[in-house]
Amino acid sequence: MLNFGSLRLRRAGCALAAFSTFSVASAQDYPSRPVRIVVPSAPGGGFDLVGRVLAQKLGEQTGQAFVVENRPGAGTLVGTQFVARSAPDGYNLVIGGLSNIALNMGLYQSPGYDSLADFACVGLVVSHSYTLVARKDLPLANLAEAIAFARANPGKLNIGTSGIGTGQYIGAAIIAALTGVDIVKVPYKGAQPVYQDLLAGRLDLFFDNTTTTQPYVDSGQVKALAVSSRARAPSMPKVPTLIETGVVDLEMETWFGLFAPARTAGGVLERLRAEVDRATRSAEVRARLETGSGRSLRMAPAETEAFVRAEVGKWTGLLRKAGIEPE
Repeated sequence: MLNFGSLRLRRAGCALAAFSTFSVASAQDYPSRPVRIVVPSAPGGGFDLVGRVLAQKLGEQTGQAFVVENRPGAGTLVGTQFVARSAPDGYNLVIGGLSNIALNMGLYQSPGYDSLADFACVGLVVSHSYTLVARKDLPLANLAEAIAFARANPGKLNIGTSGIGTGQYIGAAIIAALTGVDIVKVPYKGAQPVYQDLLAGRLDLFFDNTTTTQPYVDSGQVKALAVSSRARAPSMPKVPTLIETGVVDLEMETWFGLFAPARTAGGVLERLRAEVDRATRSAEVRARLETGSGRSLRMAPAETEAFVRAEVGKWTGLLRKAGIEPE
C-alpha cells in the first residue's frame, strides 16, 4: 500500500534540495550578466550620484557591468515599483533612500509597494543632513528667536518648499508642527527658484540639503540657523543641530543605499553585501559619496534592517503629527 504522506514528504524534500542547489549555484555564478541599478529619479542629485558611484565600483570588482537606469516618475514611485515587481534574482536593484523607502510609506495610501515587505537592503552607504537657512538680513539671530517670533506673529514668517514629497517640505512642516507655530509654506518648482527669492530678500527661510546650502552660507549670502543631523556638520562646525538649539527634538538625514527585491536568494544577497562593503572601504568611493555634507555609512545587515524599519515607523508618525495625510 502506498504511503502518500511519505511520498509527499520525499517530493518536498527533493524540491527543497533542488532549490537549495539552485540557490547555491546561482549565488556562485552571480553576476553572470549585466546588473541593472534603477535610480528612481532624473539624472543629477543624491539618488543618481549614489547609483553611479556604486555601479562603477561594483563593476570593477566583479568584472560584470552594473548599469544605471534612471526611471523617474511620480516622485520616486515609478522606478521603485519596477524593482519591487522584478524577479528576485539580483539583476534588478534600486537605489533606496529616505524618500522612497521611508517617506513614501506615509505619503501615499497605495504607493505600489511595501518597502519593508518588498525589499531587502543590501547596504546603506551615505547620509546627508539638511540645514535651515534664513535670508541674511532677517533680524533674528538663531532658531530660538525665529520660533519665538513666529509664535508671537502667526503667518508673518514664510519658508520656501519644493514639493510635498520632498525633504524640504516635510522638514519645514514637521518643525512647524513640533513647535506649534504658523509659518507660511511657499511652494516652488525646485530649489533654485527658492534661492533666487531668498537671496533677494523676498523669502525668510529654507530647509535644504546641507551640500546645497553650504556655498550660500560660506559666501555670506544666507545665514545658517541649524543643521538637522544628530552631530554638527564637519563642514559647518559652528552651526548648532536642531536638538542643540533646545527648540525642537528632531533628527533628520536623507540616507541612501542599495536595495534588492525581497526573496532574493540568500547567497546572492551575501555576495552583493560583501561587494558593497568592499566598495565602501575604498577611500575614493567614500570621498565621492561624501561630496558636500555626506557622511559614509557602514552597518551590519541586522543593524541596517533595524534602522530602516525604525525610519519607516518614525516618519509615518511624524507625517501624521505634521498634518500630512496620505494621498
